[in-house]
Amino acid sequence: MKTHLPPLFRARSRTSEGSTPGVPRPDAGQADRFRQLILPHLDGAYNLACYLTRDPVLSQDVVQDSFLRAFRAFAHYRGGSPRAWLFTIVRNCCRTAQSGQSGMLSLVINESSLGDDVAAALDEQADPSPTPEEEVIRKTEIGRLRAAIEAMPEPFREAIVLRDLEDLSYAEIAEVTGVPIGTVMSRLSRGRSILAKELLPPARGEDEASRSVK
Repeated sequence: MKTHLPPLFRARSRTSEGSTPGVPRPDAGQADRFRQLILPHLDGAYNLACYLTRDPVLSQDVVQDSFLRAFRAFAHYRGGSPRAWLFTIVRNCCRTAQSGQSGMLSLVINESSLGDDVAAALDEQADPSPTPEEEVIRKTEIGRLRAAIEAMPEPFREAIVLRDLEDLSYAEIAEVTGVPIGTVMSRLSRGRSILAKELLPPARGEDEASRSVK
């Protein structure tokens, strides 16, 4: 399930600020790799942030912060799943944002800290508008599913989003959440049971029993 994501990075006046002191800044080759490996997961990062924070506006700030952190840390990326690596950063940024007294991020993104090529690539991300038919689906089935997921306790909600919506493997989810694969599987099983109870119609026998009680 893809979430409509407005452009995150807009042109700003140049400043003299560079990278964080002591943090290596990716060179041109690394910037190309960042664009190839990390940018394709922009929608997924926003989708995850939305479900974890349950706040679309805050999620935009979280994703901006996450991509800036990811870009600055990309010199230390040593392979593995780029999506899991990015989602770990998104998850941590969600925690940081939610723990703040105001609940909002104060970070200001400077284009100069991202670099021209990466900033331009972010602005060029497709901004697909839903068709009328897709909008109807969004207001019915997707809206109902979203409400059910958002009502779940966070560990189960997180597992469902990462596995069933973003299609991460069990190993990737374990990497993102920092728990054993067995715990991931247990959370998924419990989360799916919660969703089934909420979304699926009751079994015939259960429905008749409910009516008889009334």
